[in-house]
Amino acid sequence: MKPYVILNAAMTLDGKIATRTGSSEISGKEDLIRVHKLRKEMDAIMVGINTLLADDPRLTVHKIEAETEDNPIRIVVDSKARTPLNFRILNKDAPTIIATTENADPQKIEALEKKATVLKCGEDSVDLKSLMKELSRMGVKTLILEGGSTLNYSMLENGLVNEVRVCIAPMIAGGSEAKTLVDGEGIDKMSNAIKLKLKKSYGLGEDLILEYSVTG
Repeated sequence: MKPYVILNAAMTLDGKIATRTGSSEISGKEDLIRVHKLRKEMDAIMVGINTLLADDPRLTVHKIEAETEDNPIRIVVDSKARTPLNFRILNKDAPTIIATTENADPQKIEALEKKATVLKCGEDSVDLKSLMKELSRMGVKTLILEGGSTLNYSMLENGLVNEVRVCIAPMIAGGSEAKTLVDGEGIDKMSNAIKLKLKKSYGLGEDLILEYSVTG
């Protein structure tokens, strides 16, 4: 068993989720409201350590009216236990889980355990399949994945994503070093690319929302 996972992201028309300098203000106001409504519906929200370090996000429901109990469980995939102790992810707004590894620095793990639940999944890098099984055992039935691009690829590659929802903003960023929706090692042959099926598409403000199911 594993949670039902929705990969959600905003990107430019050329597929960038941030510029080469890390600027990622892409979504319009209407899309931000959409995202926070989705967060409110989900049991958990997950990001990778690089996204956390770049943005210091709260990962809570705050663009719409909500109570503290509406916040999803926050999960960080952090193989080396690098989550800074002063980051907002460790505040008391919602429970936080740090997914790390057996070989992460024991002192860093001990410090994180004072502020969050720490799960060790794997030796050197987080075993995502094991993490999903553990989250399911903890009662997490639905999860929204909000990046970054490396974690997005790893989750897709391991067959752990059920839906992909993207907001396409009417802008082009360019840049060979700018992060795209999915990076990682990538697929060698297009015939082996991860297959999607369009479920829904609609305009939202100036943006275009596309919702896909992952079929293989």
